[in-house]
Amino acid sequence: MKRVITAIVICLCSLCGFGQDRIEVTEQDYANAEVEMADQFRADGKIYILTGIILIILFGTVFYLFTIDRKVSKLEKELGNHTD
Repeated sequence: MKRVITAIVICLCSLCGFGQDRIEVTEQDYANAEVEMADQFRADGKIYILTGIILIILFGTVFYLFTIDRKVSKLEKELGNHTD
């Protein structure tokens, strides 16, 4: 089983190298002055809505993870008490 997993990992790592083409980086890339979508969102005032939605999703995910962690910890304690 270890050999199969190792072979899969090696194949996946080698595929990552083929998917990346080398693109020349220019001075314009470093300036990053042309972000049309973000500029339009700022101009329309929608950047705050986007930021709010992202924060709601982030906090919801963190809350969900803490809730699941508490439930799993409670179940572990109950199972630990029954086996002793």
